[in-house]
Amino acid sequence: MTIPARYTSTAIALHWLIFALVAAGFSLAVYMVDLPLSPLKLRYFSWHKWIGVTVFMLALVRLAWRLTHPAPSNAAMPRWQQRAASAGHAALYALIIIIPISGWLYSSAAGVQTVYLGVVALPDLVGKDKALAQLLKSIHVTLNYTLLGIVIVHAAAALRHHFFDRDDVLKRMLPQRINRKG
Repeated sequence: MTIPARYTSTAIALHWLIFALVAAGFSLAVYMVDLPLSPLKLRYFSWHKWIGVTVFMLALVRLAWRLTHPAPSNAAMPRWQQRAASAGHAALYALIIIIPISGWLYSSAAGVQTVYLGVVALPDLVGKDKALAQLLKSIHVTLNYTLLGIVIVHAAAALRHHFFDRDDVLKRMLPQRINRKG
């Protein structure tokens, strides 16, 4: 199997789409959490859930794509960087799958059904349980802040490669149109 020099257009599109959705969902959560209970807050919670379900579905597509399309080689990097990159990518994939599930579990335990796009009612994964809901909420929040930390390290590493190492690690995940300019 030939190892490509850059990611496929599909992988790049999924990467940036998932990033944008995660950033929007996280920002919305931080904003809405302290709002007083109101129809607006409930609408924001619905949007947050819709984003989460979409991220979950796209993450499964992205994982399937990644398993059938090899990533570019990291051969030019020292072994420790290759291992760190692999561990970071595995953590990112795991979190973009686990976090939406933790939110769904939390909603179920809180007794608030998830209705995707206001149309498709998803089944509750657990019964209503106030204590479990509090635990799942803590888990959901902790996982999200863990994801934020890993994304910051991931972005910093890509920028380090681009600006200090002056290699193509970042460029191989940029769309071709942007990539031609830099």
